[in-house]
Amino acid sequence: MQLTIFILVYPLLWLVSRLPFKLIYLLSDGVYALLYHAIGYRKKVVRSNLALVFPEKSQVERLVIEKRFYKHMCDMFLEMIKTMGISKEEIQKRFTVTNFELLHSLEEKGTNTMLMLPHYASWEWVLSLNLQIQSKGYGIYQKIENKYFDKLIRQIRGKFNTTLISTRESRKILKAAKESNELLMVGIISDQSPMVSRAKYWTDFMGIVVPAHVGGEEICKANDIVPVYLKVKKKKRGYYEGTFKILSENPSEVEDYKITDAFLRETEKSIREAPEYYFWTHKRWKHRNKVPLEFQNQ
Repeated sequence: MQLTIFILVYPLLWLVSRLPFKLIYLLSDGVYALLYHAIGYRKKVVRSNLALVFPEKSQVERLVIEKRFYKHMCDMFLEMIKTMGISKEEIQKRFTVTNFELLHSLEEKGTNTMLMLPHYASWEWVLSLNLQIQSKGYGIYQKIENKYFDKLIRQIRGKFNTTLISTRESRKILKAAKESNELLMVGIISDQSPMVSRAKYWTDFMGIVVPAHVGGEEICKANDIVPVYLKVKKKKRGYYEGTFKILSENPSEVEDYKITDAFLRETEKSIREAPEYYFWTHKRWKHRNKVPLEFQNQ
């Protein structure tokens, strides 16, 4: 069944990935009309999240954010498909960085880094950064259940010098890489909601106490990897700009969970600046009513 699905879907993905950007965004407009107006994909989740996070905004203001978000979401997913066919030169033109010298200075010191980023703006095209660094680029990701699509994702990101490692194998692989004196840059999306049963830390995020994902911080502290927040702005349709900010120069000396808090504070700044680019279809605040007693007075 997995192979059948792959055989049926892959030709369509390949075809879309070869379209010029002008047609990509024309297609995105059509997908937006279908998802938002016809199907109403996850509208209840999006509206609930926006009402929770922005109670001070009027319903009209939140509706504007909602519509802009859906348009961006459609753009982003078509851009992700386009990654299959985009050239290295094109992706570097469309995803630029304001202060690459910061990362290069860390590399010159032999410092391993972890890019911590949220589901904001474009996280897929961040992989283009690996074309401009000396470090070996790793990306921590959740394996796709369909093994054929999982292999395809690995191949796509591999052409931009990114080695994907699953969350389950990440600690072992990164520890071995450090022991072999490999210079690393690791990418991880750190704003997702962990399972309540596995949650180690709860903290305020956009005014609501929720469980926080601490895997990125734990890897940094265990392997002396410097955590760096990558702030991404959407300049215009199909163009993004990133800025690096060091969260801690000495992660092993930082009090537990302070790196996670620093990451979440930076994420909040990004969201408040342009909320339409955050991924509001995620049920990020679904565990807000399950806060353990020791965290309820935060």
